[in-house]
Amino acid sequence: MLLQYLLIIVLQSSVVPRWLIDIGLQLEHAFTPVRTVLTPILSNPIVFGLWILLVLLSVSVLWWDIRKRNQVLPSMMKFVWTLTVLYSGPFGLAIYWYSGRTQISRDSFWRRGFRSDSHCYSGCGAGEIVGITLAQGILALSTLWVVLITFGFAYLFGYALNIGPLMQEGESFREAAKDALLSETPSITIMEIAAIGTDLLLAATVGMGSILFWMALAFSLSIGFIVAYPVNAGLITLGVKEGMMNPKEMG
Repeated sequence: MLLQYLLIIVLQSSVVPRWLIDIGLQLEHAFTPVRTVLTPILSNPIVFGLWILLVLLSVSVLWWDIRKRNQVLPSMMKFVWTLTVLYSGPFGLAIYWYSGRTQISRDSFWRRGFRSDSHCYSGCGAGEIVGITLAQGILALSTLWVVLITFGFAYLFGYALNIGPLMQEGESFREAAKDALLSETPSITIMEIAAIGTDLLLAATVGMGSILFWMALAFSLSIGFIVAYPVNAGLITLGVKEGMMNPKEMG
């Protein structure tokens, strides 16, 4: 029903064709069983407590490994991996273990894709958390405003996190801004369509005091990461993105 309300508003603007609105309504109907199954699980206090514990353990393992075996990693990548694990717990830790350590047996296209996706994810995730918390949790705005504000913050954070490294490599601000716009816009857009859509599907009507608000946010972030991975990998293949370098060559 919430998505229907949003789509009706968009339709009235005469910008989006009717057939696209119909597809959106069909998707909402198709995912209703998923929402029915997931909502009780994500609302469970025991599940919430276990998730917090898993995240804390995962971050502890990450930082133990960084301090003991991977201090050579640049500060930026330590920051990226910390946020990735904070957002996705054991899943984020597994991605780090597979693609982000200097001990990986050999680098590969798939590992480069995961590093690129994680870099995008760290900034976008922070922006999404700020946007959802502000627009839905604090201000209790309408769904349309929640979508626009959350996407805006996610894009801004993800975009800014990519300009910095480009400037450190010697590019001017203008060049870095242009390169980041071209290379990051597709992956940020796909990531946030998936993440924001998932979050609103599960928890659009709840406030910050609800466990579902936070668990749906955490779940949606990981969905965004998964959906954006093929996009990041594809951009590397096309040469639009270079992909993050081999951890053994960092530092």
